[in-house]
Amino acid sequence: MAQLLGPDGLPINKALLSREIAAPTVAGVRRIHEERVATGLTPDRLGRILRDAQDGNHRDYLTLAEEMEERYMHYASQLQTRRLAIEGTEFSLDVPAGVPAKIADFVTSLKEDPEFLSAAAALTDGIAKGYSVVEMMWEYQEGALRPVQYEWRDPRFFQFDRLSGRQLRLAVDGSIDGEDLPQGKFLRHVPQSRMGLPVRRGVARIAAWAFIVQSFALQDWAAFAEVYGLPLRVGKYHAAATEAEKRTLLRAVASIANDAAAIIPDGMEIDFHEVTGSRGEAVFGGLLDYIDKNISKVVVGQTMTSDNGSSLGQAKIHNEVRLDILRADCRQEAITIGRDLIRVAVDLNYGPQAVYPTVIRHIADPEDVTALSDAVAKLVPQGLKVSQRQMLEKLGLSEPGADDDLLAPPKADTATLPPPAPAAPATPPPGRSPPKPAGLSAHVAGCRCGGCLAFLAASVEEEDDGVAEVERLADELTADWEQLSKPLLGPIAAELAASTSYEDFRARLTRALAGMDTTLLAERLARGLAIARGIGDIRD
Repeated sequence: MAQLLGPDGLPINKALLSREIAAPTVAGVRRIHEERVATGLTPDRLGRILRDAQDGNHRDYLTLAEEMEERYMHYASQLQTRRLAIEGTEFSLDVPAGVPAKIADFVTSLKEDPEFLSAAAALTDGIAKGYSVVEMMWEYQEGALRPVQYEWRDPRFFQFDRLSGRQLRLAVDGSIDGEDLPQGKFLRHVPQSRMGLPVRRGVARIAAWAFIVQSFALQDWAAFAEVYGLPLRVGKYHAAATEAEKRTLLRAVASIANDAAAIIPDGMEIDFHEVTGSRGEAVFGGLLDYIDKNISKVVVGQTMTSDNGSSLGQAKIHNEVRLDILRADCRQEAITIGRDLIRVAVDLNYGPQAVYPTVIRHIADPEDVTALSDAVAKLVPQGLKVSQRQMLEKLGLSEPGADDDLLAPPKADTATLPPPAPAAPATPPPGRSPPKPAGLSAHVAGCRCGGCLAFLAASVEEEDDGVAEVERLADELTADWEQLSKPLLGPIAAELAASTSYEDFRARLTRALAGMDTTLLAERLARGLAIARGIGDIRD
Protein backbone atom coordinates (compact mmCIF):
# COMPACT_ATOMS: atom_id res chain seq x y z
CA MET A 1 0.00 0.00 0.00
CA ALA A 2 1.35 3.44 -0.97
CA GLN A 3 2.40 5.61 1.96
CA LEU A 4 0.28 8.68 2.63
CA LEU A 5 1.90 12.07 2.12
CA GLY A 6 1.43 15.15 4.25
CA PRO A 7 0.88 18.80 3.22
CA ASP A 8 4.59 19.21 2.37
CA GLY A 9 4.67 16.09 0.21
CA LEU A 10 6.58 14.04 2.81
CA PRO A 11 5.35 10.70 4.23
CA ILE A 12 3.09 10.72 7.30
CA ASN A 13 4.43 8.71 10.24
CA LYS A 14 1.29 7.46 12.02
CA ALA A 15 3.32 6.44 15.05
CA LEU A 16 4.02 10.11 15.81
CA LEU A 17 0.43 11.33 15.50
CA SER A 18 -0.52 10.48 19.09
CA ARG A 19 2.73 11.71 20.70
CA GLU A 20 3.56 15.19 21.98
CA ILE A 21 6.37 16.55 19.86
CA ALA A 22 6.63 20.22 20.83
CA ALA A 23 5.95 20.07 24.57
CA PRO A 24 7.61 22.79 26.71
CA THR A 25 10.64 22.04 28.86
CA VAL A 26 12.03 23.52 32.06
CA ALA A 27 15.26 24.60 30.37
CA GLY A 28 16.65 24.66 26.86
CA VAL A 29 15.29 26.17 23.66
CA ARG A 30 11.68 25.31 24.58
CA ARG A 31 11.72 26.83 28.05
CA ILE A 32 8.64 28.78 29.02
CA HIS A 33 10.37 31.29 31.32
CA GLU A 34 12.13 34.16 29.61
CA GLU A 35 13.80 37.36 30.74
CA ARG A 36 11.95 40.59 30.11
CA VAL A 37 12.84 42.45 26.94
CA ALA A 38 10.60 45.53 27.16
CA THR A 39 12.09 46.70 30.46
CA GLY A 40 14.67 49.39 29.75
CA LEU A 41 14.20 49.03 26.00
CA THR A 42 16.11 51.61 23.96
CA PRO A 43 15.94 52.41 20.23
CA ASP A 44 19.38 50.91 19.72
CA ARG A 45 18.44 47.64 21.40
CA LEU A 46 15.13 47.48 19.53
CA GLY A 47 17.02 47.81 16.26
CA ARG A 48 19.27 44.89 17.22
CA ILE A 49 16.26 42.76 18.21
CA LEU A 50 14.56 43.32 14.86
CA ARG A 51 17.77 42.63 12.91
CA ASP A 52 18.36 39.41 14.85
CA ALA A 53 14.80 38.29 14.11
CA GLN A 54 15.36 38.88 10.43
CA ASP A 55 18.53 36.77 10.62
CA GLY A 56 16.69 33.86 12.24
CA ASN A 57 17.19 34.57 15.96
CA HIS A 58 13.72 35.78 16.79
CA ARG A 59 13.31 34.68 20.40
CA ASP A 60 13.74 38.20 21.84
CA TYR A 61 11.43 39.63 19.18
CA LEU A 62 8.66 37.17 20.04
CA THR A 63 9.13 37.88 23.75
CA LEU A 64 8.81 41.60 23.05
CA ALA A 65 5.67 40.98 20.95
CA GLU A 66 4.08 39.22 23.90
CA GLU A 67 5.08 41.95 26.36
CA MET A 68 3.68 44.64 24.07
CA GLU A 69 0.23 43.07 24.40
CA GLU A 70 0.60 43.45 28.19
CA ARG A 71 2.03 46.98 28.31
CA TYR A 72 0.66 48.84 25.27
CA MET A 73 -3.06 49.13 26.01
CA HIS A 74 -4.24 50.59 22.71
CA TYR A 75 -2.29 48.06 20.66
CA ALA A 76 -3.67 45.20 22.77
CA SER A 77 -7.23 46.52 22.36
CA GLN A 78 -6.99 46.82 18.57
CA LEU A 79 -5.33 43.43 18.20
CA GLN A 80 -8.05 41.84 20.33
CA THR A 81 -10.73 43.52 18.20
CA ARG A 82 -9.27 42.05 15.02
CA ARG A 83 -8.91 38.58 16.49
CA LEU A 84 -12.39 38.53 18.02
CA ALA A 85 -13.88 39.72 14.73
CA ILE A 86 -12.56 36.51 13.15
CA GLU A 87 -13.72 34.33 16.03
CA GLY A 88 -17.16 35.95 15.88
CA THR A 89 -17.88 34.51 12.43
CA GLU A 90 -19.41 31.06 12.05
CA PHE A 91 -17.80 28.17 10.18
CA SER A 92 -19.75 26.54 7.38
CA LEU A 93 -18.84 23.56 5.23
CA ASP A 94 -18.53 23.73 1.45
CA VAL A 95 -18.88 20.29 -0.11
CA PRO A 96 -17.95 20.18 -3.83
CA ALA A 97 -19.66 17.80 -6.23
CA GLY A 98 -18.18 14.33 -6.11
CA VAL A 99 -17.44 14.26 -2.36
CA PRO A 100 -19.07 11.18 -0.75
CA ALA A 101 -21.63 11.86 1.97
CA LYS A 102 -19.64 9.89 4.57
CA ILE A 103 -16.63 12.18 4.07
CA ALA A 104 -18.81 15.28 4.33
CA ASP A 105 -20.30 13.94 7.59
CA PHE A 106 -16.82 13.17 8.94
CA VAL A 107 -15.50 16.66 8.21
CA THR A 108 -18.65 18.16 9.73
CA SER A 109 -17.93 16.29 12.97
CA LEU A 110 -14.40 17.75 12.97
CA LYS A 111 -15.76 21.26 12.41
CA GLU A 112 -18.28 21.02 15.25
CA ASP A 113 -15.73 19.81 17.83
CA PRO A 114 -15.31 22.53 20.54
CA GLU A 115 -11.59 21.74 20.65
CA PHE A 116 -11.37 22.63 16.96
CA LEU A 117 -12.96 26.04 17.58
CA SER A 118 -10.36 26.76 20.28
CA ALA A 119 -7.59 25.77 17.88
CA ALA A 120 -8.97 28.05 15.17
CA ALA A 121 -8.98 30.92 17.68
CA ALA A 122 -5.35 30.18 18.61
CA LEU A 123 -4.30 30.46 14.97
CA THR A 124 -5.18 34.18 15.00
CA ASP A 125 -2.11 34.76 17.21
CA GLY A 126 -0.15 34.72 13.96
CA ILE A 127 -1.56 38.13 13.02
CA ALA A 128 0.71 39.80 15.58
CA LYS A 129 3.76 37.54 15.57
CA GLY A 130 3.85 36.38 11.96
CA TYR A 131 2.93 32.75 12.56
CA SER A 132 1.05 30.51 14.97
CA VAL A 133 1.35 26.76 15.56
CA VAL A 134 -1.13 24.30 17.08
CA GLU A 135 -0.14 20.70 17.78
CA MET A 136 -2.73 17.94 17.26
CA MET A 137 -2.91 14.67 19.18
CA TRP A 138 -4.68 11.95 17.16
CA GLU A 139 -6.61 8.93 18.39
CA TYR A 140 -9.17 6.46 17.05
CA GLN A 141 -12.64 7.58 18.08
CA GLU A 142 -16.03 6.66 16.63
CA GLY A 143 -14.37 4.39 14.10
CA ALA A 144 -12.02 7.02 12.67
CA LEU A 145 -8.59 8.49 13.32
CA ARG A 146 -9.15 12.09 14.36
CA PRO A 147 -7.56 14.88 16.46
CA VAL A 148 -8.86 14.64 20.01
CA GLN A 149 -6.71 17.39 21.50
CA TYR A 150 -5.31 20.64 20.16
CA GLU A 151 -2.47 22.42 21.96
CA TRP A 152 -1.27 25.92 21.08
CA ARG A 153 2.50 26.00 21.14
CA ASP A 154 4.64 29.01 21.99
CA PRO A 155 6.03 30.39 18.71
CA ARG A 156 9.45 30.59 20.39
CA PHE A 157 9.54 26.76 20.23
CA PHE A 158 9.97 26.98 16.44
CA GLN A 159 12.33 28.52 13.95
CA PHE A 160 12.64 29.00 10.20
CA ASP A 161 15.23 27.31 8.05
CA ARG A 162 18.30 29.45 7.49
CA LEU A 163 18.39 28.93 3.75
CA SER A 164 15.05 30.38 2.69
CA GLY A 165 13.68 31.71 5.98
CA ARG A 166 10.23 30.32 5.10
CA GLN A 167 10.23 26.64 6.15
CA LEU A 168 9.01 26.27 9.74
CA ARG A 169 11.00 23.83 11.87
CA LEU A 170 10.96 22.60 15.48
CA ALA A 171 13.62 24.10 17.75
CA VAL A 172 15.63 21.40 19.54
CA ASP A 173 18.62 21.54 21.87
CA GLY A 174 21.98 20.92 20.25
CA SER A 175 20.90 21.79 16.70
CA ILE A 176 21.19 25.22 15.15
CA ASP A 177 18.89 24.24 12.27
CA GLY A 178 16.21 22.46 14.33
CA GLU A 179 14.16 19.51 13.04
CA ASP A 180 11.53 19.01 10.38
CA LEU A 181 7.96 19.10 11.69
CA PRO A 182 6.28 15.68 11.43
CA GLN A 183 3.67 15.62 8.68
CA GLY A 184 0.03 15.79 9.78
CA LYS A 185 0.96 16.81 13.32
CA PHE A 186 0.69 20.62 13.34
CA LEU A 187 -1.59 23.37 12.17
CA ARG A 188 0.87 25.97 10.83
CA HIS A 189 -0.75 29.32 10.17
CA VAL A 190 1.43 31.95 8.49
CA PRO A 191 -0.77 34.95 7.53
CA GLN A 192 0.15 36.74 4.32
CA SER A 193 -0.70 40.32 5.13
CA ARG A 194 2.25 41.27 2.92
CA MET A 195 5.12 39.61 1.14
CA GLY A 196 8.54 38.93 2.63
CA LEU A 197 9.89 36.69 5.35
CA PRO A 198 7.13 35.29 7.59
CA VAL A 199 8.73 36.64 10.77
CA ARG A 200 8.57 40.17 9.29
CA ARG A 201 4.86 40.03 8.38
CA GLY A 202 3.38 40.30 11.86
CA VAL A 203 1.95 43.65 12.94
CA ALA A 204 4.06 43.45 16.11
CA ARG A 205 7.14 44.39 14.09
CA ILE A 206 5.51 47.64 12.96
CA ALA A 207 4.00 48.32 16.38
CA ALA A 208 7.37 47.86 18.11
CA TRP A 209 8.55 51.34 17.10
CA ALA A 210 5.25 52.89 18.18
CA PHE A 211 5.58 51.02 21.48
CA ILE A 212 8.97 52.52 22.30
CA VAL A 213 7.86 56.04 21.33
CA GLN A 214 4.72 55.90 23.45
CA SER A 215 6.73 54.40 26.35
CA PHE A 216 9.09 57.38 26.38
CA ALA A 217 6.21 59.83 25.92
CA LEU A 218 4.31 58.33 28.86
CA GLN A 219 7.37 58.49 31.11
CA ASP A 220 8.00 62.11 30.22
CA TRP A 221 4.35 63.02 30.63
CA ALA A 222 4.22 61.33 34.04
CA ALA A 223 7.31 63.23 35.18
CA PHE A 224 5.88 66.47 33.84
CA ALA A 225 2.53 65.87 35.55
CA GLU A 226 4.26 65.20 38.87
CA VAL A 227 5.88 68.61 38.76
CA TYR A 228 3.11 70.51 37.00
CA GLY A 229 0.45 69.17 39.33
CA LEU A 230 2.01 70.84 42.37
CA PRO A 231 2.34 74.60 42.88
CA LEU A 232 5.77 76.19 42.85
CA ARG A 233 7.00 76.67 46.45
CA VAL A 234 9.20 79.66 47.15
CA GLY A 235 10.82 80.11 50.61
CA LYS A 236 11.88 83.55 51.78
CA TYR A 237 14.46 84.12 54.51
CA HIS A 238 15.60 87.39 56.12
CA ALA A 239 18.93 88.96 55.40
CA ALA A 240 20.47 87.91 58.72
CA ALA A 241 19.56 84.20 58.30
CA THR A 242 22.32 81.74 59.07
CA GLU A 243 23.27 78.77 56.86
CA ALA A 244 21.54 76.41 59.27
CA GLU A 245 18.32 78.44 59.02
CA LYS A 246 18.52 78.44 55.21
CA ARG A 247 18.92 74.64 55.15
CA THR A 248 15.96 74.30 57.51
CA LEU A 249 13.82 76.44 55.18
CA LEU A 250 14.89 74.40 52.13
CA ARG A 251 13.97 71.13 53.82
CA ALA A 252 10.59 72.59 54.76
CA VAL A 253 9.88 73.69 51.19
CA ALA A 254 10.88 70.26 49.79
CA SER A 255 8.90 68.28 52.37
CA ILE A 256 5.63 70.13 51.67
CA ALA A 257 5.21 68.17 48.42
CA ASN A 258 5.05 64.86 50.27
CA ASP A 259 3.96 65.66 53.80
CA ALA A 260 1.84 68.78 53.18
CA ALA A 261 3.26 70.08 56.51
CA ALA A 262 6.46 71.79 57.59
CA ILE A 263 7.93 74.01 60.28
CA ILE A 264 10.19 76.97 59.61
CA PRO A 265 12.05 79.46 61.82
CA ASP A 266 10.33 82.62 62.91
CA GLY A 267 10.70 85.47 60.42
CA MET A 268 10.71 83.21 57.34
CA GLU A 269 7.80 82.51 55.01
CA ILE A 270 6.78 80.21 52.12
CA ASP A 271 4.80 81.39 49.07
CA PHE A 272 2.89 79.14 46.62
CA HIS A 273 2.69 80.10 42.92
CA GLU A 274 0.26 78.42 40.53
CA VAL A 275 1.79 77.46 37.17
CA THR A 276 -0.51 78.31 34.24
CA GLY A 277 -0.29 78.22 30.47
CA SER A 278 1.52 74.89 30.23
CA ARG A 279 1.21 72.98 26.91
CA GLY A 280 2.14 69.57 28.31
CA GLU A 281 -1.14 67.97 27.31
CA ALA A 282 -0.94 69.35 23.78
CA VAL A 283 2.63 68.08 23.32
CA PHE A 284 2.54 64.68 25.01
CA GLY A 285 -1.15 63.99 24.47
CA GLY A 286 -0.93 64.96 20.81
CA LEU A 287 2.03 62.63 20.27
CA LEU A 288 0.31 59.71 21.96
CA ASP A 289 -2.89 60.34 20.02
CA TYR A 290 -0.93 60.35 16.75
CA ILE A 291 0.77 57.06 17.61
CA ASP A 292 -2.48 55.37 18.65
CA LYS A 293 -4.31 56.42 15.48
CA ASN A 294 -1.60 54.96 13.30
CA ILE A 295 -1.62 51.73 15.31
CA SER A 296 -5.38 51.51 14.67
CA LYS A 297 -4.77 51.86 10.95
CA VAL A 298 -2.10 49.16 11.00
CA VAL A 299 -4.09 46.62 13.00
CA VAL A 300 -7.76 47.10 12.06
CA GLY A 301 -7.42 49.33 8.99
CA GLN A 302 -9.32 52.37 10.27
CA THR A 303 -9.72 54.76 13.21
CA MET A 304 -13.43 55.67 13.34
CA THR A 305 -14.56 52.96 15.78
CA SER A 306 -11.50 53.22 18.02
CA ASP A 307 -11.11 56.96 18.54
CA ASN A 308 -13.33 59.75 19.82
CA GLY A 309 -15.13 62.14 17.51
CA SER A 310 -16.65 59.67 15.06
CA SER A 311 -20.36 59.70 14.40
CA LEU A 312 -22.54 56.60 14.41
CA GLY A 313 -22.90 56.81 10.63
CA GLN A 314 -19.14 57.00 10.13
CA ALA A 315 -18.55 54.09 12.48
CA LYS A 316 -21.06 51.95 10.58
CA ILE A 317 -19.26 52.69 7.34
CA HIS A 318 -15.87 51.79 8.78
CA ASN A 319 -17.13 48.83 10.88
CA GLU A 320 -14.97 47.50 13.70
CA VAL A 321 -12.45 45.85 11.39
CA ARG A 322 -12.26 46.84 7.75
CA LEU A 323 -14.18 44.20 5.81
CA ASP A 324 -11.46 43.48 3.28
CA ILE A 325 -8.99 42.75 6.10
CA LEU A 326 -11.50 40.52 7.90
CA ARG A 327 -12.27 38.57 4.73
CA ALA A 328 -8.57 38.06 4.02
CA ASP A 329 -7.92 36.84 7.58
CA CYS A 330 -10.79 34.35 7.41
CA ARG A 331 -9.84 33.10 3.96
CA GLN A 332 -6.19 32.52 4.92
CA GLU A 333 -7.19 30.70 8.11
CA ALA A 334 -9.56 28.47 6.11
CA ILE A 335 -6.71 27.60 3.72
CA THR A 336 -4.53 26.57 6.68
CA ILE A 337 -7.26 24.37 8.18
CA GLY A 338 -8.01 22.75 4.83
CA ARG A 339 -4.34 21.97 4.17
CA ASP A 340 -3.18 20.82 7.62
CA LEU A 341 -6.34 19.25 9.07
CA ILE A 342 -9.12 18.35 6.64
CA ARG A 343 -6.95 16.95 3.85
CA VAL A 344 -4.79 14.96 6.28
CA ALA A 345 -7.78 13.58 8.24
CA VAL A 346 -9.61 12.53 5.07
CA ASP A 347 -6.51 10.86 3.59
CA LEU A 348 -5.81 8.95 6.80
CA ASN A 349 -9.35 7.56 6.97
CA TYR A 350 -10.56 7.36 3.36
CA GLY A 351 -7.43 7.66 1.24
CA PRO A 352 -6.50 10.48 -1.16
CA GLN A 353 -9.44 12.15 -2.88
CA ALA A 354 -9.85 14.16 -6.06
CA VAL A 355 -11.70 16.92 -4.21
CA TYR A 356 -12.06 17.73 -0.52
CA PRO A 357 -14.62 19.61 1.60
CA THR A 358 -13.52 23.02 2.80
CA VAL A 359 -14.50 25.21 5.73
CA ILE A 360 -15.57 28.78 5.14
CA ARG A 361 -16.19 31.72 7.44
CA HIS A 362 -19.00 33.83 6.00
CA ILE A 363 -18.73 37.61 6.39
CA ALA A 364 -21.92 39.38 5.37
CA ASP A 365 -21.87 42.96 4.12
CA PRO A 366 -23.63 45.44 6.42
CA GLU A 367 -27.16 45.82 5.09
CA ASP A 368 -29.46 48.82 5.11
CA VAL A 369 -32.50 46.83 6.24
CA THR A 370 -34.95 49.67 5.62
CA ALA A 371 -33.77 50.27 2.05
CA LEU A 372 -33.73 46.54 1.33
CA SER A 373 -37.24 46.03 2.69
CA ASP A 374 -38.62 48.99 0.73
CA ALA A 375 -37.03 47.78 -2.49
CA VAL A 376 -38.38 44.24 -2.10
CA ALA A 377 -41.86 45.53 -1.21
CA LYS A 378 -41.93 47.57 -4.43
CA LEU A 379 -40.36 45.02 -6.78
CA VAL A 380 -42.11 41.81 -5.72
CA PRO A 381 -45.56 43.06 -6.92
CA GLN A 382 -43.86 43.82 -10.26
CA GLY A 383 -42.86 40.18 -10.67
CA LEU A 384 -39.44 40.00 -8.96
CA LYS A 385 -38.83 36.60 -7.37
CA VAL A 386 -36.99 36.72 -4.04
CA SER A 387 -35.91 33.75 -1.94
CA GLN A 388 -37.40 33.83 1.56
CA ARG A 389 -34.32 32.06 2.91
CA GLN A 390 -32.05 34.76 1.47
CA MET A 391 -34.19 37.51 2.95
CA LEU A 392 -34.06 35.84 6.37
CA GLU A 393 -30.25 35.73 6.13
CA LYS A 394 -30.09 39.40 5.12
CA LEU A 395 -32.30 40.40 8.05
CA GLY A 396 -30.50 38.11 10.50
CA LEU A 397 -33.62 36.03 11.22
CA SER A 398 -33.93 32.27 11.51
CA GLU A 399 -36.38 29.96 9.78
CA PRO A 400 -39.52 29.62 11.97
CA GLY A 401 -40.18 26.22 13.49
CA ALA A 402 -43.35 24.22 13.18
CA ASP A 403 -44.48 25.12 16.72
CA ASP A 404 -43.44 28.79 16.64
CA ASP A 405 -46.06 31.53 16.90
CA LEU A 406 -45.94 33.48 13.65
CA LEU A 407 -46.40 37.20 13.25
CA ALA A 408 -49.17 38.16 10.80
CA PRO A 409 -50.22 41.46 9.19
CA PRO A 410 -53.08 43.27 10.97
CA LYS A 411 -56.59 42.68 9.64
CA ALA A 412 -58.05 45.39 7.43
CA ASP A 413 -60.43 47.84 9.04
CA THR A 414 -63.91 46.85 7.79
CA ALA A 415 -65.81 50.06 8.44
CA THR A 416 -69.55 49.86 7.94
CA LEU A 417 -70.67 51.64 4.76
CA PRO A 418 -74.10 53.28 4.31
CA PRO A 419 -76.80 50.92 3.01
CA PRO A 420 -76.67 50.55 -0.82
CA ALA A 421 -79.28 52.07 -3.08
CA PRO A 422 -81.96 49.76 -4.54
CA ALA A 423 -80.53 47.49 -7.22
CA ALA A 424 -81.31 48.23 -10.85
CA PRO A 425 -83.51 45.74 -12.78
CA ALA A 426 -81.60 42.64 -13.77
CA THR A 427 -82.87 42.71 -17.39
CA PRO A 428 -82.56 46.03 -19.24
CA PRO A 429 -85.21 47.11 -21.77
CA PRO A 430 -84.60 45.93 -25.37
CA GLY A 431 -82.07 48.04 -27.26
CA ARG A 432 -80.59 49.70 -24.16
CA SER A 433 -77.33 49.08 -22.31
CA PRO A 434 -77.38 47.95 -18.69
CA PRO A 435 -78.18 50.79 -16.30
CA LYS A 436 -75.35 52.52 -14.47
CA PRO A 437 -75.38 52.93 -10.69
CA ALA A 438 -77.97 55.39 -9.57
CA GLY A 439 -76.72 58.92 -9.30
CA LEU A 440 -73.02 58.11 -9.69
CA SER A 441 -72.41 59.74 -13.06
CA ALA A 442 -74.13 62.91 -11.96
CA HIS A 443 -72.03 63.50 -8.86
CA VAL A 444 -68.57 64.95 -8.39
CA ALA A 445 -65.60 63.48 -6.52
CA GLY A 446 -66.11 63.24 -2.78
CA CYS A 447 -69.85 62.45 -2.94
CA ARG A 448 -70.98 60.07 -0.20
CA CYS A 449 -74.60 59.39 -1.17
CA GLY A 450 -75.90 55.86 -0.82
CA GLY A 451 -75.81 55.05 -4.52
CA CYS A 452 -72.24 56.27 -5.09
CA LEU A 453 -70.88 54.58 -1.97
CA ALA A 454 -72.57 51.29 -2.86
CA PHE A 455 -71.16 51.36 -6.38
CA LEU A 456 -67.68 52.31 -5.22
CA ALA A 457 -67.66 49.76 -2.38
CA ALA A 458 -68.69 47.04 -4.83
CA SER A 459 -65.86 48.12 -7.12
CA VAL A 460 -63.31 47.94 -4.31
CA GLU A 461 -64.51 44.54 -3.18
CA GLU A 462 -64.47 43.16 -6.71
CA GLU A 463 -61.10 44.67 -7.65
CA ASP A 464 -58.99 45.46 -4.60
CA ASP A 465 -56.82 48.08 -6.31
CA GLY A 466 -59.65 49.64 -8.40
CA VAL A 467 -57.62 49.56 -11.62
CA ALA A 468 -59.92 47.16 -13.45
CA GLU A 469 -63.01 49.23 -12.51
CA VAL A 470 -61.41 52.40 -13.86
CA GLU A 471 -60.60 50.58 -17.09
CA ARG A 472 -64.23 49.47 -17.44
CA LEU A 473 -65.31 53.04 -16.76
CA ALA A 474 -63.09 54.27 -19.60
CA ASP A 475 -64.66 51.71 -21.94
CA GLU A 476 -68.16 52.89 -21.03
CA LEU A 477 -67.30 56.57 -21.48
CA THR A 478 -65.86 55.97 -24.95
CA ALA A 479 -68.43 53.44 -26.16
CA ASP A 480 -70.18 56.09 -28.31
CA TRP A 481 -66.95 57.61 -29.61
CA GLU A 482 -68.51 58.35 -33.00
CA GLN A 483 -71.08 60.67 -31.41
CA LEU A 484 -68.33 62.28 -29.30
CA SER A 485 -66.07 62.93 -32.27
CA LYS A 486 -68.75 64.20 -34.68
CA PRO A 487 -68.85 67.78 -33.25
CA LEU A 488 -65.05 67.86 -33.46
CA LEU A 489 -64.37 66.23 -36.80
CA GLY A 490 -67.57 67.22 -38.64
CA PRO A 491 -66.50 70.79 -39.54
CA ILE A 492 -63.10 69.56 -40.72
CA ALA A 493 -64.70 66.86 -42.88
CA ALA A 494 -67.09 69.41 -44.44
CA GLU A 495 -64.32 71.84 -45.33
CA LEU A 496 -62.21 68.99 -46.71
CA ALA A 497 -65.07 67.92 -49.00
CA ALA A 498 -65.50 71.48 -50.32
CA SER A 499 -61.78 72.06 -50.92
CA THR A 500 -60.36 71.98 -54.45
CA SER A 501 -56.67 71.76 -53.56
CA TYR A 502 -54.26 71.32 -50.70
CA GLU A 503 -53.69 75.07 -50.47
CA ASP A 504 -57.48 75.65 -50.48
CA PHE A 505 -57.90 73.13 -47.58
CA ARG A 506 -55.19 74.84 -45.53
CA ALA A 507 -57.01 78.14 -45.97
CA ARG A 508 -60.35 76.61 -44.90
CA LEU A 509 -58.82 74.76 -41.89
CA THR A 510 -58.77 77.83 -39.68
CA ARG A 511 -62.52 78.32 -40.19
CA ALA A 512 -63.10 74.60 -39.47
CA LEU A 513 -61.23 74.76 -36.14
CA ALA A 514 -63.30 77.72 -35.05
CA GLY A 515 -66.50 75.74 -35.73
CA MET A 516 -65.62 72.78 -33.47
CA ASP A 517 -67.95 72.05 -30.51
CA THR A 518 -66.08 70.57 -27.48
CA THR A 519 -68.95 70.75 -25.01
CA LEU A 520 -69.98 67.09 -25.15
CA LEU A 521 -66.40 65.80 -24.84
CA ALA A 522 -65.61 68.13 -21.91
CA GLU A 523 -68.72 66.99 -20.02
CA ARG A 524 -67.87 63.35 -20.61
CA LEU A 525 -64.26 63.79 -19.39
CA ALA A 526 -65.37 65.72 -16.29
CA ARG A 527 -67.86 63.01 -15.38
CA GLY A 528 -65.28 60.24 -15.88
CA LEU A 529 -62.66 62.00 -13.75
CA ALA A 530 -65.17 62.54 -10.97
CA ILE A 531 -66.13 58.85 -10.92
CA ALA A 532 -62.46 57.74 -11.00
CA ARG A 533 -61.64 60.10 -8.14
CA GLY A 534 -64.52 58.61 -6.16
CA ILE A 535 -63.14 55.08 -6.70
CA GLY A 536 -59.76 56.27 -5.49
CA ASP A 537 -61.22 57.89 -2.37
CA ILE A 538 -63.03 54.70 -1.38
CA ARG A 539 -59.86 52.67 -2.05
CA ASP A 540 -57.81 54.91 0.23
